[in-house]
Amino acid sequence: MSEKYHPTGRQIAAARTLAGISQADLAAAAQISVPTLRRMEASEGPASGMANNVAAVMHALDAAGVIFVAENGEGPGVRLRKGGV
Repeated sequence: MSEKYHPTGRQIAAARTLAGISQADLAAAAQISVPTLRRMEASEGPASGMANNVAAVMHALDAAGVIFVAENGEGPGVRLRKGGV
């Protein structure tokens, strides 16, 4: 996914759940606070927060094997990378 891609809050929450990562563990991996992650996940539409924090969360989820799927007419989504991480 492009560095310029901005996920939705629901995508981040779904990605975290799909990967089996707690909010505390994802926040630690992204080096952000848990309240910051909670605000991102609660966002309606694009995830709120500073661009570098959103990018850090996406990077941590990518390292966990998550792929962000952009809007393609059916809505944005997430999936796990084939064959694991």
